[in-house]
Amino acid sequence: MYTEEEMLMLSGIQHYLFCPRQWALIHIEQQWNENRLTAEGMLLHKNADNPSYRQKNGDTFSLHSVAVSSKTLGLYGFTDVVELLPSDSPENSIAHPSYPNGFWNPVPVEYKHGRTKPDDRDRVQLAAQVICLEEQYGITIEKGFLFYAAANRREAVAMDSELRTLTQRCADEMHTLFQKGSVPKAVKRPGCPNCSLVDVCMPEMGKKASVAKYLKKTLYEETA
Repeated sequence: MYTEEEMLMLSGIQHYLFCPRQWALIHIEQQWNENRLTAEGMLLHKNADNPSYRQKNGDTFSLHSVAVSSKTLGLYGFTDVVELLPSDSPENSIAHPSYPNGFWNPVPVEYKHGRTKPDDRDRVQLAAQVICLEEQYGITIEKGFLFYAAANRREAVAMDSELRTLTQRCADEMHTLFQKGSVPKAVKRPGCPNCSLVDVCMPEMGKKASVAKYLKKTLYEETA
């Protein structure tokens, strides 16, 4: 169990699984740059990040920017949306002060501006939100949803033991790096050109024998 002083930002778990160096640059060295993809993401979350914005769709209520935390993961943050689905029983459900007439099953929905990723980075972020909600309310949540704006559809994500184990492992590794203040070495990846921190990270350095050679190549390309 992590203490309140050890808590890390939940949103960082997505960055960590995609690239531990990217996560460390943001959360340890406090580096950040904007690019087209980050700007599009901010626009998509305009309503999702507004805690006063609520929706009702039939019998389902949607709460936005819900604060969550987990001492098991040592993470805290905000969900995009938590949908409250009506329940016939108080078993494995919650009561909500704004909607006192009934019990509710909370289901988190995470909004993404792109498409389905080839790895689990989005799923672990959603799973972390689920684990936070479960810990806070003493319930079990079997699934959550990822909404991808580019495809204009949502995908159900089952909260199986494999995903939960991966989420816990990522959280523990994040804490280990943060405590050491350690930034992993640069490794060039296919997604590097789209990363807003590519100029800070300098992934080309991962294959360079020395800084001098890297700078020589960069200066030559700029003056050629």
